[in-house]
Amino acid sequence: MNLSSELAKLTDTAYLKNNKTTIPTNWPMLGVRIPEIKKLVQKIPKEEIPNYLETKPENHEEILARGFLIARLPYEEMLKYFDSQIALFDNWCTVDTFCAALRKSVKKNKADFLERKVEPLLKSQKEFETRTGLVCLLDLFMGEEYLSTIFESIESLKDRNEYYIKIAIAWLLAECYIKFPAKTEVFMDKTKLNNWTFNKAISKICDSYRVSIEDKDKLRKMRR
Repeated sequence: MNLSSELAKLTDTAYLKNNKTTIPTNWPMLGVRIPEIKKLVQKIPKEEIPNYLETKPENHEEILARGFLIARLPYEEMLKYFDSQIALFDNWCTVDTFCAALRKSVKKNKADFLERKVEPLLKSQKEFETRTGLVCLLDLFMGEEYLSTIFESIESLKDRNEYYIKIAIAWLLAECYIKFPAKTEVFMDKTKLNNWTFNKAISKICDSYRVSIEDKDKLRKMRR
């Protein structure tokens, strides 16, 4: 199967128009919906995936497809291609889609993945590498046993001013509060996180249907 030509057949003009307004990227775009990309790559036998990964992607959708293929590989094989995938990222969509796709591959190797891949990404000075680390924490490590790691990571990035890092931190902190309100509130009381990101996290929490009206009122009073 020629992945490039098959993706081109799935172009949706209306979806392309929408994507161009919501996904800022320097890569050309075809306008293929993500569920369609997922269905297409599932047709590729696992043993043939490395052959497809040797081809340099030429557009946004091919990067998404490449990420889904990498995520289908066994853990150690996935790691071999992980860095090359991250190097292609220049927008939130490719980051978030790839991180979510890794859940099955990383499930039994969380501690190793955290040390070998996530922690170095969180220390990166590149916006979308750092966002990848943050979204991995959100998608792969959202459990009480990792709360201290998440809070330490947020605090270490408290002064980062890149938009897509700040949004990822706000999203991550909001999800922590929704699932672990008491412990997250303790962290929020003492964090030195910049005001914009802190307030954005509160806004995201208050947008959730999983948080009580009373808690929302209390959080609004915490705004800086």
